[in-house]
Amino acid sequence: MKNFVTQSWLLENRLNDDLIILDARAELNDANAGFNQYKEGHISGAHFVSMENTMTGEIGPHGGRHPLPDMKIFIDEMKNLGINDSSTLVIYDDGNLAMAGRLWWLLKYAGKDNVFLLEGGMKHWIDNCLKTTTTTTKPRLSTSLNLNLNSAMIAEISEVKTATASTSTAIVDSRAHERYSGQIEPLDKLPGHIPNALNYPWMDLVNEGTIIDIENINEKFKSLDKYEEIIVHCGSGITGTVNMLFMEEAGLKPKLYPGGYSDWVSYDDNEVVKD
Repeated sequence: MKNFVTQSWLLENRLNDDLIILDARAELNDANAGFNQYKEGHISGAHFVSMENTMTGEIGPHGGRHPLPDMKIFIDEMKNLGINDSSTLVIYDDGNLAMAGRLWWLLKYAGKDNVFLLEGGMKHWIDNCLKTTTTTTKPRLSTSLNLNLNSAMIAEISEVKTATASTSTAIVDSRAHERYSGQIEPLDKLPGHIPNALNYPWMDLVNEGTIIDIENINEKFKSLDKYEEIIVHCGSGITGTVNMLFMEEAGLKPKLYPGGYSDWVSYDDNEVVKD
């Protein structure tokens, strides 16, 4: 699959001069968990990228729980990790792809092409008894990483509002069905979903690092072929990137509504539907 590399590929290529490995592990209920995991053991040569400090911008009244970072600052931080325009990047998390997916999406949005995810993540790496290290590698600073924002990857809230009354645009809600249907809402102020949204839970695509095969991916998203446009969201722009990844594998070209449901309900006049 075009967005992934295998463990064997990484083992064969990890010493290439243009390859940079990024550790994106994080836990949303513990801001320090990812870095602590990195310190306890990571793939040799990997650099840690923080969800809270690097992949998330300043939280305001709107924009959701994990707003996009200032992309100029983001690019500067990527340069500090030695990334340049010719670098090939491999990102991993614990294996469930949500955190790595967020970083993958940000880098693609910034205009970086050679960005891949490590299939199975750290879970399968450890399960297969592959070596880890506690040694931190000092990056070589880069001065040649350009910012070329791909605006076609983003859906603004105005586009989502228009899509609520559209038959040609699919709004894909990536959250668990219990949250989509309004049975529970552990994080945001109102339970339910955006009107006209379809539920494609992201966790159906990966289970403890094992991803579904391309035939099942194509079958899962086949019903979206009839739409002219697809807008994907989740709660706050993180787990929705897993759907983005696999939709691209199926040949679709979705947009991400980065603020997600948490941004939608931050506006008092936005309608919310419960099943």
